[in-house]
Amino acid sequence: MVLPSAIVHHRRSRWCPRRQLAPQCRPPAMLNTWLDDSGSLTARLIALSDNHFAVDVLRQTIALPSPDEQRALHMPRPGYALIREVVLRGHQQPWVFARSVLPLSSLTGELRHLRKQGNRPLGAFLFSQPHLTRSPIAVAAFNADDGYVPAAIAQSYPLWGRRSVFALKGKPLLVSEVFLPALCEQLHGHQPITTNNKSLPLTTAFI
Repeated sequence: MVLPSAIVHHRRSRWCPRRQLAPQCRPPAMLNTWLDDSGSLTARLIALSDNHFAVDVLRQTIALPSPDEQRALHMPRPGYALIREVVLRGHQQPWVFARSVLPLSSLTGELRHLRKQGNRPLGAFLFSQPHLTRSPIAVAAFNADDGYVPAAIAQSYPLWGRRSVFALKGKPLLVSEVFLPALCEQLHGHQPITTNNKSLPLTTAFI
């Protein structure tokens, strides 16, 4: 097991509902449905990639989340979590950077196996659960100096992402997803992707 360690805390958090953004600070229109969709991003990416989809694990470690992440999860401070960062790839291109923060207190009982998720998409598991709830989606833009997305995959800026807190039987997990330039290029001129996967009702919990 990886021993608990400190991580670099991100310089700032600009997470807020998309509709609260100032007009001059809004994401490209083609990303709006992707930022707002409360259904399974994994399923949508699989559809867009015609099943040419893969998950690359960048790192998985037990560490202290950023203060902003701890507040979003209502964690006691200091509180350790399993932090998982992956790249979701379509057609072998980096489409999404995803960061999941799973408090150790949530990784008990039926959720213990999430400690060994490997290269299986977390979203596929979450959206298979009948009693999953999700907080309202917040969005943010990131620049090179934010340090949120590894520079090796960011390619260009700004990048837009979203995050929300999922809860299974009262156990919260924070998931953020940042859309990378290769996905934006794929979306240019592409028809909107829809799936039969359920969209979750948004709750006011864990905001």
